Amino acid sequence: MKLAISVVTALLVFACGGAQAVVLEGVGHATIYNDDVDSARQEAKKAALRDVSLQYEARISSRDTMENGVVTESRLQVASSARAKSVEVVDEYRRGNLLRVTVRADMSAGGQCQAGDAAELRKRVAVTGFPMVYPDQARIGRIGDAGEVLPQLLQADLQSGGQLQVFGATTQRLFDDLLNAPTHQKFNNRLSNVIQVARELGVQFVVTGVIRDVGVSDPDAWGSSVIDRLQRGIGAANQNRRFVVDMMVYDGFSGAPVYQERFSAEARWNAGPGSSDGFGSAGFRETEYGQAVAGLMNNMVSAVNDALACQPFITRVTRVDGNKVTLDSGATAGLRPGDELKLYRSASFFDSPGATPELVDSRATMTVNNVHPDFSNGSIPVFGGLINIQRDDVAIVW
Repeated sequence: MKLAISVVTALLVFACGGAQAVVLEGVGHATIYNDDVDSARQEAKKAALRDVSLQYEARISSRDTMENGVVTESRLQVASSARAKSVEVVDEYRRGNLLRVTVRADMSAGGQCQAGDAAELRKRVAVTGFPMVYPDQARIGRIGDAGEVLPQLLQADLQSGGQLQVFGATTQRLFDDLLNAPTHQKFNNRLSNVIQVARELGVQFVVTGVIRDVGVSDPDAWGSSVIDRLQRGIGAANQNRRFVVDMMVYDGFSGAPVYQERFSAEARWNAGPGSSDGFGSAGFRETEYGQAVAGLMNNMVSAVNDALACQPFITRVTRVDGNKVTLDSGATAGLRPGDELKLYRSASFFDSPGATPELVDSRATMTVNNVHPDFSNGSIPVFGGLINIQRDDVAIVW
């Protein structure tokens, strides 16, 4: 019987005794092959930045595997979540085929996740419809179009942020059972139709949701009698209205949930007769309720951006010709010539039909050579057939 024991020890090393940004210098070495000084310089610079990061903040973890009381495997990993900015090469020295680079960088502590180089790329996201569980609640104020307008507004706000490439699919519904959504899924907690939608739209993530409640707190307050109108006029009636929405973000390659949260608000629905003509209309936005919904949507946009900032950048391989590889992402995603992406094989198994493909590291890195708006191509060190890289495999930037 094998037993894995993990011991994690966090060692924080700060030059100035705190979490404030400090300027540090690091040294990196690389070997020059075939007189390719530029490639060696890049490798030495990366090594120097790793040296700086570990000086500022280091995290050491060890993992031992025991079998019958005997340690059969022992691993030690040193990592850092520090971030570097204002990087400057202050010295470069070559001796034979050995290159030494010294860099100076302004270091600061990393966030809660390590997005790495993927933070510089714009991931593709599709926003689908947000159907209402109880459409009859929308009769007051005529906001029955909320299921399509809300994701349209969400799409526009995400697009304006500039961090993502956003595509609209607001007429599509991903849930058949709205009352139990999103729990009506496959046994492995994956939403099966997400993969199909993501593939059709060519996106990495799918944002969807369900509007749970847009009902008024006191339906009797909206009567048409003279007394009802009088009570509303003097503020004696409870004119509050609820807004409750569940938002989910799914990975388009696996269908697995990445993020889920319920957002809710309640505010006064003080729209005059006929002044509101749909969800998000001018009359809607002027109400206290509309302003509360707008604030909630700002939180939803921030939540999507924060959740996806921690995810790697993944794009599909669309063609392999010898050692030339074409990707389904280009300049609009932020890819540039010289960028490097790790290639992974997408493996499916006959004994698990319909299961999510497993990603297997090919141990090959693609270097981007040419970039177009929506696709790019580059080269790998060996022929794709030798490592079984083919169409529908994926390239990843961590």
